[in-house]
Amino acid sequence: MTIAVRVQTADFDAGAEMARLRAGNPAIGAVASFVGVARDRNDGSAVATLTLEHYPGMTERALQKICEDAAQRWDVIDILVLHRVGELRPLDQIVLVIVTSAHRGEAFACCEFVMDYLKTEAPFWKKEATPQGARWVGARDSDAAARERWSGDESPT
Repeated sequence: MTIAVRVQTADFDAGAEMARLRAGNPAIGAVASFVGVARDRNDGSAVATLTLEHYPGMTERALQKICEDAAQRWDVIDILVLHRVGELRPLDQIVLVIVTSAHRGEAFACCEFVMDYLKTEAPFWKKEATPQGARWVGARDSDAAARERWSGDESPT
């Protein structure tokens, strides 16, 4: 079981990352992934840029912990989380989560769990530039509700 966490300003190639995880491992029977992308609108306003800030070291440790918690719940082979920081524009990729496992159910559930926790627990600060000025963005109630469905769930899938 391997966990890889990267926080970076540079864009990523999801296909290349997936190919790297799969390379030469015949035990992998399923790959689940999620790519989050910057939108041009949020809460009814146009968004010109999204700036993500973090504390180096602290952020990586928090992402690692989320992945470790997920790995304890599901029988997976790899978990990769790649999260961008800095100034992003609409259509830019923000986050990549890839999970490999022997079976699809484990991969899907683990990937969804990791994303639900990233949205609510990862220490990133998001600021949008809108025509009305800059504003800080917090987690949505729907993000918290998605995360809450995992609490108390002791059985994987």
